[in-house]
Amino acid sequence: MDPTPAPAGPRFVAYYRVSTDKQGRSGLGLEAQREAVARHAAGRGGTVAAAFEEVESGRRGDRPQLALALAECRARRAVLLIAKLDRLARDAHFLLGLEKAGVEFVAADMPHANRLTVGVMALVAEEEARMTSARTKAALAAARARGVRLGNPRLRPGDATTAADARAAWSAGAARRAAEVAPYLDAARRAGATTLQQLADALTARGVRTPRGGERWMPQQVRRVLDRVAR
Repeated sequence: MDPTPAPAGPRFVAYYRVSTDKQGRSGLGLEAQREAVARHAAGRGGTVAAAFEEVESGRRGDRPQLALALAECRARRAVLLIAKLDRLARDAHFLLGLEKAGVEFVAADMPHANRLTVGVMALVAEEEARMTSARTKAALAAARARGVRLGNPRLRPGDATTAADARAAWSAGAARRAAEVAPYLDAARRAGATTLQQLADALTARGVRTPRGGERWMPQQVRRVLDRVAR
């Protein structure tokens, strides 16, 4: 008698996302996502039945490829597979879309996350966005009240007044950036981070860019942000 065939592994529908048109054209970021998805599917003994790629257009509510991916999941009774959830954890609209989709999903970097987890993350992301907006507006208002001319003034040699304005504008920009980072530091502290290194690691894990646009935070950078926020 023939042995009973082994049950088929799970079917996945992959969803990839990049931030800019340039990344979409060059494949920057997509290859790593594809590799993560392939590893996860293979580890579960499953197959990727379909894949969808989204280039974020700047219109945060515009996720046509995600909608197609979710529809494909329903049609195939498949699981939505995302390469990285941590870098998307600040996008409340994306997270709420997942939470309300009514389909099973898994993130390769956070395989134990579920719809309840994502719903909580979405609420945190919305609150962080609200706090960031409020802090940024307050920092700009304070700079204007001090007479700071925001922007990039053109310096003329020997013009001390213009140079002072440029320094003030730079300071205002640094304060604005610190205000944007502060909510993530607050969230990391609530999660148990206490040292500068732990806070730096938390910012790096969340994908928060450094003041110079880098991906990895150092403790001294965190210290400078904390000092500015405390002023």
